[in-house]
Amino acid sequence: MSHAVTSSFIAAVRSVAQPLTGVAGDYDSLVDLIGDARTTELGEGGEWNVGQLVRERHGNDTILVGFSTYQGSMTAATEWDSPAEYKRVRPALAESYEAVFHSVGIPHFLLSFDSDDNAAEALCPARLERAIGVIYRPEIERLSHYFFARLSEQFDAIVHIDETQAVKPLEHWTPPKSAEVPETYPSGQ
Repeated sequence: MSHAVTSSFIAAVRSVAQPLTGVAGDYDSLVDLIGDARTTELGEGGEWNVGQLVRERHGNDTILVGFSTYQGSMTAATEWDSPAEYKRVRPALAESYEAVFHSVGIPHFLLSFDSDDNAAEALCPARLERAIGVIYRPEIERLSHYFFARLSEQFDAIVHIDETQAVKPLEHWTPPKSAEVPETYPSGQ
């Protein structure tokens, strides 16, 4: 990624980024974009429908919102079916979208690609995007959590939080050995 491309990218993002400051109305443009709440419903089995699966079910009018972070902390497991742990999120790789968003200098912001063609155009070239979910393995992060993506083709809007803070459970519950563990354990019932 050349310096000129990065500078123009930063300028394009900065010109359309809507800072999120914690006041009423911060998310009004996102709410306007989402509109009908039925596009955000849970799947029939309680799972979240995401990406292409959502668009296949609900059509191309479905709004997809991506989230990014530069660094921080999170609660995640190291392997499937292993316990959740508090983890530090490493600063993003320099060539990633997250690092460039960090360079914009706005701690929390929303980008809506429908609102400005410059942002969509700036986010069209493929760059590294970090994907962190219920599994996070910082020791192999480059191999396991980064992939090339075109954000403006993948999402309708992006919420960037420069530094995240881990969600702390309200209570810890372990099912008794004799009890049948619900399929949704430990996230819900």
